[in-house]
Amino acid sequence: MTLRTRFLITALFLCHQLLASGLVTSQLHADSSPIDDSQTQAAEQHSAESSTKNVCSVQAAQQEDDSATICAEQQEKDGDVYKLRGDVEIHYRTYILRADDVTYDSDTGNATATGHFRIDGGPNDDHIRASHGNYNLTTETGRFYDVTATTGLQFKGSRVILTSTAPFTFTGKVVEKTSSDHYVVYEGTITTCELPRPKWMFEAHKVAVDVGGNATIYRSRFLLYGLPIFYFPYATHPVARQARHSGFMIPTVGRSNTNGNEIGDSFYWAINRSMDATIGAQYLSRRGFSQRGELRARPTDSSYVDLGFFGVKDRGISVNTPSGPQELREGGQEARLTAEGTFYGFRTVSNIDYLSSFLFRLAFNEVFTQAVNSEVKSQVFLSKAYHGFSFGGMVERYQNFFQTVDQNGAPSNPPTFDSIRILHTPSIDASSVDRRLDRSPFFWSFDASMSGLSRSEPGFHTSSLLGRFDLSPEISMPVLFGGWSFRPGLALHDTYYTERFVNGVDVNDPTNRDALEASVEVRAPVLEKVFGREFLGSKWKHVIEPVATYRLITGVNNFANVLHFDERDILSNTHEVEYGFVTRLYAKKSTSSIQECEEQMTGLAVGAAAAEQTVPWERISNLDGSECNPGPAAKEILTWQVAQKYFLDPTFGGALIPGQRNVFATTEDLTGIAFITEPRHLSPLVSRLRAATSSRTDTEWDMDYDFQLSRVNASTLLINYNMGPFTFGAGHAFLQIPQTNTVSPALNEGTCGPSNISGQTTCKFQQFRVALGYGSLTRRGLSAAASMGFDAETRKLQFATGQTTYNWDCCGITLEYRRYAIANVRNENLFRFTFSLANIGSFGNLRRQERLY
Repeated sequence: MTLRTRFLITALFLCHQLLASGLVTSQLHADSSPIDDSQTQAAEQHSAESSTKNVCSVQAAQQEDDSATICAEQQEKDGDVYKLRGDVEIHYRTYILRADDVTYDSDTGNATATGHFRIDGGPNDDHIRASHGNYNLTTETGRFYDVTATTGLQFKGSRVILTSTAPFTFTGKVVEKTSSDHYVVYEGTITTCELPRPKWMFEAHKVAVDVGGNATIYRSRFLLYGLPIFYFPYATHPVARQARHSGFMIPTVGRSNTNGNEIGDSFYWAINRSMDATIGAQYLSRRGFSQRGELRARPTDSSYVDLGFFGVKDRGISVNTPSGPQELREGGQEARLTAEGTFYGFRTVSNIDYLSSFLFRLAFNEVFTQAVNSEVKSQVFLSKAYHGFSFGGMVERYQNFFQTVDQNGAPSNPPTFDSIRILHTPSIDASSVDRRLDRSPFFWSFDASMSGLSRSEPGFHTSSLLGRFDLSPEISMPVLFGGWSFRPGLALHDTYYTERFVNGVDVNDPTNRDALEASVEVRAPVLEKVFGREFLGSKWKHVIEPVATYRLITGVNNFANVLHFDERDILSNTHEVEYGFVTRLYAKKSTSSIQECEEQMTGLAVGAAAAEQTVPWERISNLDGSECNPGPAAKEILTWQVAQKYFLDPTFGGALIPGQRNVFATTEDLTGIAFITEPRHLSPLVSRLRAATSSRTDTEWDMDYDFQLSRVNASTLLINYNMGPFTFGAGHAFLQIPQTNTVSPALNEGTCGPSNISGQTTCKFQQFRVALGYGSLTRRGLSAAASMGFDAETRKLQFATGQTTYNWDCCGITLEYRRYAIANVRNENLFRFTFSLANIGSFGNLRRQERLY
């Protein structure tokens, strides 16, 4: 029999129960460790205690919820009062009280303790250390002296586990616990840093802590590395992420060579538990004032509303023009409303964007991809799917800005912009999937639309509202034979317009467009091969899916008289054959393996849209932020799609106008790059390649090669790669299109020159993007990232950004430099920073949605 077993049996034999209401005592000796203020030493202490408290814990587990279990070296009883000495340990409900000496009243539940007084447990995982004090086990109230305490932390051996979204530590000369989750601290401190040397803390005369809510701090100083930085007569510290209270935010400061010194503040209004608002203003020493606001609401789990506003009242800047210096005012406003919900069973989505001036967006938007986006889209729609049928309604406003030109065809200086506006007010749509026609081999479907439309641009506008009615029924007969798939189909396109386009003007004269479409789609048997040998720990499978489609559309004899609003209006005659294939490469792991997960800079990906959180209080989820799980057994590693069209009718029934870019439904369906400027039989070869060998790699290459002109019309290459803490991204975009006499784009960048084939003037655009990163936003220690964009045709740097972060255990600092060079509109150097406090907030002017990571 081992010594440990003998000791346990002897201890159990010596322990005896005293008949007292709700009390069980034991004389088992329980070790105690020296008390230290640091969380690390506290974790070691808990580890030592856990190995010697077995008997007391076992007895406590066997008692009723309202019973107390006591372990001590010595004890005396005088009525209901017990005097305990030497490593006292009392278990009551979810709390454990420890001290050197304790006087306990079993009737009232009050305990007076001295020497290494500690209380652990409770629903919030409280850990209180004091020199002495008194505590009532029944009412969970008490008064402690010389206190160091933590909440939201659970100690498992030498490990510390977070049990709250906002753990914190506080100290005080005197601490009163007035309820199970309320403390009042006098002459103390509060921080989220590790003790005994916190990086920052609030040193306050009084702190009222509501665990699960907020800590209210009175007459406090904010100390950073022991140095006083700010004095706050009143402040709040969140001790639960769900707790939100109204108040002023931490001020923001910054510097820009065009805006000057920047200083601002915001007020946060917690309207109720499902709605809040933020209103703020910023002073720009060289420009004026900016205003910013946001209203967020979550009426239900499946609905939300997010309304944002940003505006600048600009005093103006002086710019050099051919006629001399001029004052240019770039102020304006932009408002965005995003909302989603359910209305009588219909899914309702709203995405409304109002922009007063494109020059304002170019001058003041801090995200490059958003700043140069010339489109403003607003849309509200309802949709519902029912048994294969889809019904919807929509109201849409589309606006696209472009820079005007002077008499010599050069971009205007100072820059001025005009726009094209298209309205759908409203549009009602209905459609269906293929449905079998009774018991026949035929399938039918339809697509119908009824819209009110309007369009305006410089030199042209329609009436305020014209009507369009479109109906497209289709019948088909799929046939499978020997692995081959045939789908002949016949469709009718009937569209009625209340107005028509004649000689460059809108005429109030109805027109009807009738077209008949016949098509045959042929899919050959899928070619596939499974490779027997393993490579890189996986089995491989290669698949080739060839497809060809013959299409004839006839009857569109009034293409030149049809007003253009969307894709329904560019239907033309065509006689064509489309052919191509899709090849796929699959890999299946022989054995599953656990991936090593580390937070990545997912926002640094080249080609990804700027991250915007439109759903209030919903964290953006991505693969890199999820738990580490084994990857899928089978994965599509590579996809390559190739397609081309041969036009038997090179003039598209006379719809083609030589010398300008023509866009038809059949060309848009193949590629988004306009390539029809003259009659031709062969379209460019369209290639779409995507490779993703793992969740950390992504490569995409889209290319259009024109055999007729022996050139690449468009090429976009995007590469993003993550390896451990390192992130790399690169992109190359190339485009050459024929120049026409139409309006210039929003930003007239690129170069134009004669083509070496036909002598027609072409414009080239070629840009590069590079992004490098190490670490992540929450990584301990140093993290850094940089990105840049370069225009190879104009040989100019479009933008450059460098950002670095250093995080400690409870705070971090981020520094950023940005450089913008947007045509002749913006030439700015911007310095920004933010100092973040864990579970508190950030001080600075670098917003989360504008970070590189």
